[in-house]
Amino acid sequence: MTDLRELRKAIREAMEYAVPDGYLDKAEDLLDIYHDDKIALDLLHEFYLSLPDAREAWVREIMVLARHHGIFLLSAMVGGREGYLYLVSSEGIEFQGSLADGFLAQELLDFFQFESEEAFRRLCAAPAELHSYEPLQVDEDICPACHALAGEHHELGCPVEVCPWCGGQLIHCDCRFEQLGLDAISNETELLRFEDLLEERGRIPYSREQRPSFADEGTGVILD
Repeated sequence: MTDLRELRKAIREAMEYAVPDGYLDKAEDLLDIYHDDKIALDLLHEFYLSLPDAREAWVREIMVLARHHGIFLLSAMVGGREGYLYLVSSEGIEFQGSLADGFLAQELLDFFQFESEEAFRRLCAAPAELHSYEPLQVDEDICPACHALAGEHHELGCPVEVCPWCGGQLIHCDCRFEQLGLDAISNETELLRFEDLLEERGRIPYSREQRPSFADEGTGVILD
């Protein structure tokens, strides 16, 4: 579900069945905070449709445990120390169990560069030390299009990425065709060749200065 208006509508409909009596207004307040944030909306949609532990509950906060290359490990907090883990990116969402269990697959521990299983368990056991997830429109250290963190490379094809040859927007300038000696990129082999050339030249990582004025509710980014 990519249209944010449809996603918000689906969340509100699910809330009517999932949220305990007397708490719907508070649950909607959190939804309003993340009104235009696809990452948070996907988490809320998944939570209210699936209801971990099959009981009524409402999300009070969304906390960040880790983020790397546009992938977030978030906790939907339903009580002071009670929360549920989700792996979320622009590509989708996966439920990862209870915060209290303190478990994450080894490949994810390695991906997010946790020192050990014990280090991750200690983090899960101290939810008060976690930081709230900020909407992407607010957090300037995250690319609003591909969600790369400041200092990380954009996802290839991101409309915010800067071309290292001309300094323009990489997806709009002609440098990719000039470097390949082609009029168009028509297959995966040509795309991989361009990616190699881009790496050789030196890709420009995301920084606050690249940030567009705002992202729209579609797949593109509107620039000043």
